[in-house]
Amino acid sequence: MSIKTKLGTLVVVSVFITTGLLLVALRTDTELRFITVFSVIASMLITQFVAHSMTAPLDEMTTVARAISHGDYTRRVVGADRRDELGDLAATINLMADDLEAVDRHRKELVANVSHELRTPIAALRAVLENVVDGVSEPDPETMRTMLKQTERLGGLVETLLDLSRVDNGVVPLRTRTFEVWPYLSGVLKEAGLAAARRPGLSSGSGAHTRKDVHLHLDVFPPGLTAHADAERLHQVVANLVDNAIRHSPQHGRVTVRARRGEAQGSLALEVLDEGPGIPEAERHRVFERFNRGSAAGGDGGTGLGLAIARWAVGLHGGEIRVAESARGCLIRVTLPGIRKSAG
Repeated sequence: MSIKTKLGTLVVVSVFITTGLLLVALRTDTELRFITVFSVIASMLITQFVAHSMTAPLDEMTTVARAISHGDYTRRVVGADRRDELGDLAATINLMADDLEAVDRHRKELVANVSHELRTPIAALRAVLENVVDGVSEPDPETMRTMLKQTERLGGLVETLLDLSRVDNGVVPLRTRTFEVWPYLSGVLKEAGLAAARRPGLSSGSGAHTRKDVHLHLDVFPPGLTAHADAERLHQVVANLVDNAIRHSPQHGRVTVRARRGEAQGSLALEVLDEGPGIPEAERHRVFERFNRGSAAGGDGGTGLGLAIARWAVGLHGGEIRVAESARGCLIRVTLPGIRKSAG
């Protein structure tokens, strides 16, 4: 019932009460002043009841709106299912709170994701520079190209971080293009290997060891396979999956990255397989949640953001990422849709 209907009903009820008491007075010879007093009291009681039913929700809405203005987007107005103007207002406030909470969450996630991604190129760049300084490798053109590529990645990530409009809206536009998969993934694995060489491993015996012992294997078929995707976002996916696989691999373990053609034009099916302890079936639905490190994470120093970032980047493409069945270790399967046909 709308507020207008309630107010109209209030007026009609008050008139009926006054008329009824007046008829009673005429038939019982009751003095008019008593009838007037009773009529006023009855009207006030009914008015108080109706007013309370309207002002109580407004008080709650004021409290919730004040909490939202102070940054608490978790508060919601109870009674949004009312079938009147107050119910519509409550539903609107709850919808506004949902939108503000989503925007705030997206902003924080994007900042955390980019900050986390900064570590990989910095680690690889530092590894190359230290090798050059220590005389382990020569500053040849190939080494310099590797460092330049990492610097370019850093520049792109910083640009994303500083783009306030995209940060505030939680949106990162895709810059898709068609590229050959073999040389692309080969470069990603090379960078991952450089970063892994600087990563402390699991403690054993006298101390920590580096992950130079993990062998990275690339399997692409057919050899001339091409894909249509955002190369930078796909780099985030593969780099984080490989990083996660290396982190959980045993000594002298093997990490395999497979790439196959998908069903649609330009689509891609990727798999990353390691020989680690795997992911228990009960935890597979939670591995892509932010800051979830799982029972097998141990003390590897991970932040629990890698797989969440991979899911985020795959989701931007409209693809799918999941934990697949594997006889040994952990198998992560990624499918990207490729070229999307226009609806027109």
